[in-house]
Amino acid sequence: MKNLTIIGLVLLALSVLLFYLTSPNFTINDLGMPHIMGIMGGIGVGLIIGGMVGYVSKGSAIKEEQKRKEFKQLQKDKEDLEKQAAEIARREAELQRHQNENPQI
Repeated sequence: MKNLTIIGLVLLALSVLLFYLTSPNFTINDLGMPHIMGIMGGIGVGLIIGGMVGYVSKGSAIKEEQKRKEFKQLQKDKEDLEKQAAEIARREAELQRHQNENPQI
């Protein structure tokens, strides 16, 4: 979002510069309907582009958050499986020790 703001400000400054270069003796009294239409058209185009960029970035953020949640869930599942494996290994060791202590003939 920070980069979009910077790009927007640069484009706004460029448009103001170009406007003053093409109309050096412009005053507020010269402001007419074509200028108003151009300003409103620029605002409209900016809102459309901003909406599309916002939609895409929000979708990317949602997908990234979903991946993070899945990764955390996989880590938790891995820890649970490791605990189960350790418990099974401990039980097998106890069983082996018990069989070594009491051999059946």
